[in-house]
Amino acid sequence: MPMLAFAIVPTAIGAFGVAWGDAGIVRTWMHDRTIEATRQQILRALPAAREQSPPAEVAAAMADVAALLAGERRSTDVGLDTRAIPAFDRRVYEVARAIPPGETMTYGAVAKALGEEPMRARDVGVALARNPYAPIVPCHRIVAAGGRLGGYSAPGGTSTKRRLLELEGAAVVAPPLQAALFDGDLPA
Repeated sequence: MPMLAFAIVPTAIGAFGVAWGDAGIVRTWMHDRTIEATRQQILRALPAAREQSPPAEVAAAMADVAALLAGERRSTDVGLDTRAIPAFDRRVYEVARAIPPGETMTYGAVAKALGEEPMRARDVGVALARNPYAPIVPCHRIVAAGGRLGGYSAPGGTSTKRRLLELEGAAVVAPPLQAALFDGDLPA
């Protein structure tokens, strides 16, 4: 079994952890928790991983993510180990990585960019929900049609997604209209 290693850095919104192996980054963790809580979560997911100083490429990616989470418009081009990722998901992640900071794309537009039917937008959402590389694969930049955020599987859900988009200076989409049962009619 190849050696797995990990490192954790504090960021403006919490701890950010990265695990890597000989073929690139295997997974990331983005949390509002402490470094120790993130360390424990990594070790539960990857018990064979050992904490160590990251190689230059991984350290640069971690610095880019920390800068992004502090409000700088940054992306990173670090290598990802996608051997265990389904082919469709890999294609979705490639499109997501091409979206510049501060810009967004809809799930349907991603499907279209892949040469798929717009009806595959739901499949794009499923692939993004499985994204093990957030925010290196910036799934937060992919939103639903009609001015809705869509989902976000990282801790904090759509609140985190909204915050990331705001940090990047993206035009933040409107929250969905919500009403409790019997609250009356929704505004037109």
